[in-house]
Amino acid sequence: MIAGHLQEKKGLFYIVLNCKDEDGKRKPKWIPTGLPVKGNKRKAESLLMDARRNFQPEATIQAVNIDKKKKEITIISDEVKETLFADYMLEWLETVKPSIELITYISYSNAVKVRIVPYFNQTGITLEELKPKDIQDFYSYVINILKLSANTVIHYHANIRSALHHAFITERISSNPADKVIRPKKEVFVGSYYNAEQVNQLLNVIKGDPIELGVMLASFYGLRRSEVIGLKWTAIDLVNRTITIKHTVTTGSLNGKYITIEKDRTKNKPSRRTLPLVDAFYDLLVHLKDQQAINQQQYGDSYSRAYTGYIYVNELGERIKPNYVSQHFNLVLKKNNMPHIRFHDLRHSCATLLLANGVSMKEVQEWLGHSDYSTTANIYAHLEFSSKVTSANRMNEVIKIKTAH
Repeated sequence: MIAGHLQEKKGLFYIVLNCKDEDGKRKPKWIPTGLPVKGNKRKAESLLMDARRNFQPEATIQAVNIDKKKKEITIISDEVKETLFADYMLEWLETVKPSIELITYISYSNAVKVRIVPYFNQTGITLEELKPKDIQDFYSYVINILKLSANTVIHYHANIRSALHHAFITERISSNPADKVIRPKKEVFVGSYYNAEQVNQLLNVIKGDPIELGVMLASFYGLRRSEVIGLKWTAIDLVNRTITIKHTVTTGSLNGKYITIEKDRTKNKPSRRTLPLVDAFYDLLVHLKDQQAINQQQYGDSYSRAYTGYIYVNELGERIKPNYVSQHFNLVLKKNNMPHIRFHDLRHSCATLLLANGVSMKEVQEWLGHSDYSTTANIYAHLEFSSKVTSANRMNEVIKIKTAH
């Protein structure tokens, strides 16, 4: 059995086997485990034993330069050659983890671990061998075989390009092959929405339903699901009659585990916004606050005190789960034979109704809390009909069109 040991590098365990070249000179073989150092020593030691037991010497091994400095360079080069691209993506993922938001890490992790790594593990391509065509082939596979969207590919491309850029600046590769890849054109998003009649029909059929409050807030104020779930009593000013969107609750699946993320800030700075509390919502919130106080007394110790600051809780004080809102919303639509839309499309419905009733695009941007005007314009420009009517009337005053009868 060949000798070997574990080596820590950039927060990951590597197996180093004590190989020799054909001249009998030491030439260590580096094998990445993909395991972070923290909490994985036993697993890494088990992999080391397997590697020592099953190692097969290569038929031909290049000689190592005797010069100590060059020999060190050769060893580093060999490590790069032995690093599979799939393993490197996992290494990069752990490298960027401390510097990004948890919800962003979850997104990266799902892309890397679910799609990118399984595909490139099958190819056996190393970091140094990776060519633009290999990446391009992966994108074709995602679109043509997995039938996923071009926007999904763009998301994967961002991860791959960023990872390879890190490999480039740390001098593990001489250039970034992702820079030479042609990524697909971004698909223009067109959201589904309900008209005024459909929104009012929906509000009628959900009376008394657990998602009634969520539907009302999303339809009237255009709140995101995370903003609906994250709404707290501290955001409500019953004196000045305002509602401030400043806390969010989101969810994600990481390594098969369901994670809830609470943040005392919104998606971006413009998303933190203060909106007027109209009479209907004022009365509703006063009633909800009184009802929560009654429920606390009625259920006693069975009432959850963990979410007392939140508005959107059930009768036992448990905060409504984000996924429940989306899933139950679909069931409500199906049960009442209403056209299928996503819960998030209620936000689009809000914007559509505002534009249809003469509210300017700039005002819609501020109402929805979009980061910039272009975001609103790109999504809803085709719906801003009132401005087109004004333009048509102005042109009609200037250019006199005569028709022959």
